[in-house]
Amino acid sequence: MRGIVIAPTEEGRKAAEEQALLSVQLLEEAFGALSKGKPFFGGDHIGFLDIAFGCNLGWIENTEITSGVKLIDEAKTPQLANWAKNFLKDPAVSSVMPDKDKLLEFSKTLYPKHRARLLAHLELPKYHF
Repeated sequence: MRGIVIAPTEEGRKAAEEQALLSVQLLEEAFGALSKGKPFFGGDHIGFLDIAFGCNLGWIENTEITSGVKLIDEAKTPQLANWAKNFLKDPAVSSVMPDKDKLLEFSKTLYPKHRARLLAHLELPKYHF
């Protein structure tokens, strides 16, 4: 997903966009299979998969704004779009999600650094948790 906004070439950006859209489509299918019509991946309540994917929603929206590429689309991924709305409106989630404008401002400093590393043929930092 990050490659959509940091790819140094148009070809690289297109490839990253295609990969991200394919990944989101796979998530749409997985959600349909796992949720069985319920609002969350595990059923009626937020579970592990919801948290694991949901913590990326801020960055997904940031990528959509920055690149103009709609990743979670009500027309193409309706179940996932509905899941995102349900997830984000939950009080346990809405109180801890990052502010969209602050995240966008932060990305304006972060993305150029990652792009510069790519252009210099340096490896992106490895994140260890």
